[in-house]
Amino acid sequence: MAFPKDATLADAGEFGLIEAFISLFDQGEHVLIGPGDDAAVLRIRNGHVVVSTDLMVEGRHFRRDWSSAEDVGHRAAAQNLSDINAMGGTAHSLTIGLAAPADLPAQWALDFARGFAAECTGVGASVVGGDLTRADEVVIAVTVIGACTESPVVRSGAAAGEVLALAGRQGWAGGGLAVLARGFRSPRVLVEAYRRPEPPYAQGRLAAEAGVTAMIDISDGLLAEARHLAEASGVAIDVRTSAFELAEPLVAVGAALGVDPLEFVLGGGDDHGLLATFPSAAQVPPGWRVIGSVTAGSGVTVNGAEYEGPTGWTHF
Repeated sequence: MAFPKDATLADAGEFGLIEAFISLFDQGEHVLIGPGDDAAVLRIRNGHVVVSTDLMVEGRHFRRDWSSAEDVGHRAAAQNLSDINAMGGTAHSLTIGLAAPADLPAQWALDFARGFAAECTGVGASVVGGDLTRADEVVIAVTVIGACTESPVVRSGAAAGEVLALAGRQGWAGGGLAVLARGFRSPRVLVEAYRRPEPPYAQGRLAAEAGVTAMIDISDGLLAEARHLAEASGVAIDVRTSAFELAEPLVAVGAALGVDPLEFVLGGGDDHGLLATFPSAAQVPPGWRVIGSVTAGSGVTVNGAEYEGPTGWTHF
């Protein structure tokens, strides 16, 4: 369904917009009843069911003048798909709740849906339902459902003597956010990393098969997530900065802004890489790199000392 170029949500109407959304979302063979009924019905063949919910609020998690609607759609899907990845699972179904002002362009909502659908298609997941309502600002609520064929990986399994490892790029989205916050649009590669993260979707399940002991998605910052692992497992974690190779764009932004580029790596969020512990370096699978160690005690250190810089995003 197409709307006039200048149509708003009020012009399109709730059910007209829902009909347009449904046409954008392909359904997998596991979907018995998809969008359009009171609830979706899914076929789960085996394994554990894994569920997560996340929110994005305009002005808090995204800005429409910084990112296109398709970018916001990709980000909204990625941050939820990554949560299932962090449990060692594979996402298969999502629902979207969208609240928005009546004068929001209908095209913005359709482009958002296209970006969301494209990110889901990349991992073979289906959008199976959702809800639409009016609000003073754009609010996006997503629930994702997945399955683990291995035992789900939790945050509380790390033990002293193990190694800390990272999958995925880290600090790029943080660098992009720093650039945008200062009114710039380059280096473009960092800005695009913020707008459309690239989670290492295959690595969660690979880590589970390799014997990972604890794992978490890096959404708020590497050190912040390391602290979650340490507290849940009752251990101490030390991160070694020598394990990181600082990409040239991060170095350039750091120099331009007068910031140590390691701050983007240690405290930046939104790349949605994975942080995990393994019994030994020998068990760390391809696609991961060892960046630290786990010892008896509590807390998180950097190179054996307390870290004074930013450790990650806080919501309150």
